[in-house]
Amino acid sequence: MSRSFTRADTSVLGRWWWTVDRWTLSALTVLIAVGMMLIVAAAPMKKGGAEALHFVVRQGMFVPLAIGLIFFLSLQTPKTIRRAAAIGFLVTLGLMALTLVAGTEVKGATRWIHLGGFSLQSSELMKPCFVVVTAWMLSAHREDPTFPGMHIAIGLLGVTLALLILQPDFGMSVVVTATWCGQLFLAGLPIIWIGGLAVLAVGGGLTAYSTLSHVQSRVDRFLDPSTGDTYQITKALQAFQNGSLFGRGPGEGRVKEVLPDAHTDFIFAVAGEEFGMLLCMFLIALFGFIVLRGFFLAMKDESLFRLLAVAGLLAEFGMQAFINMGSSLSLIPTKGMTLPFISYGGSSLLGLSMAMGAVLALTRKHPDRGDA
Repeated sequence: MSRSFTRADTSVLGRWWWTVDRWTLSALTVLIAVGMMLIVAAAPMKKGGAEALHFVVRQGMFVPLAIGLIFFLSLQTPKTIRRAAAIGFLVTLGLMALTLVAGTEVKGATRWIHLGGFSLQSSELMKPCFVVVTAWMLSAHREDPTFPGMHIAIGLLGVTLALLILQPDFGMSVVVTATWCGQLFLAGLPIIWIGGLAVLAVGGGLTAYSTLSHVQSRVDRFLDPSTGDTYQITKALQAFQNGSLFGRGPGEGRVKEVLPDAHTDFIFAVAGEEFGMLLCMFLIALFGFIVLRGFFLAMKDESLFRLLAVAGLLAEFGMQAFINMGSSLSLIPTKGMTLPFISYGGSSLLGLSMAMGAVLALTRKHPDRGDA
């Protein structure tokens, strides 16, 4: 494609091609392609007859939308990204509130709302918007201490956590809070605040363990498997053992037949069984490369807003990948969270595309710097 555009090309696509980080773009392209391959590997056994490829078709409908969203957002300036995030944050907060009263309850949680035949998890779309808006407020406060950006950021976190806990979604609450604390640290958080946040984090974890039965059950089963049902994690670990180094081969895996969430929460186990440890290590390296490459580009930027936004978006991306893979390998208590761009799920795919599109836009070499 580089031969199609010269450096003298002043068209929108020409400027985009020579300013976007093509290493990150390439890594994301590979990740999306591998994800579609693993959906094909994991999903066929889920339905029978004419609906055998139900999940493949559904995911295939969202992948072009996701690619288009990444491309469209990567063309935007930092000012446009900020404004779009602010509007998106307000809209998704409204949808999250609406979900609590008109949503569908699944496994004791009310996180999805039906819109036009599509089941939307609005909190997935909220995450990238929250990160960008928080970065905006914190950077504005640093530039002008009289601006109440810190107070606004604290208020945004409080409202967001309240809606997440009411669903309830403790796992996403942890990710959002950890990301927010990381942004606060990068913005120049006083050391006394770090200690205070650490105490609050421990207190929040103990409160969740004491008051939420499903959190207590997962932690207890992680610490002592004999205290409860460990069927899913046992089957996942068996899948990794069966796959060994090179895997049993495409379509030869059996974990997808016995795990109800093989195409979502435990798709990493499908990858391990059918394609072996080599593909799993490749995926880990790919996630690591995207995160580290983004941090490297962000640290070179002189704009505090872009640093905070990119670091926050990549921290969420990396934590989500770690939580999914760590749960499958029994490194942490199980948590229903998708593997970025790999697991089945339209809401997750669109939310991640928003995040990565914003990362590409904010790490471009020569975007319009006059607005940021």
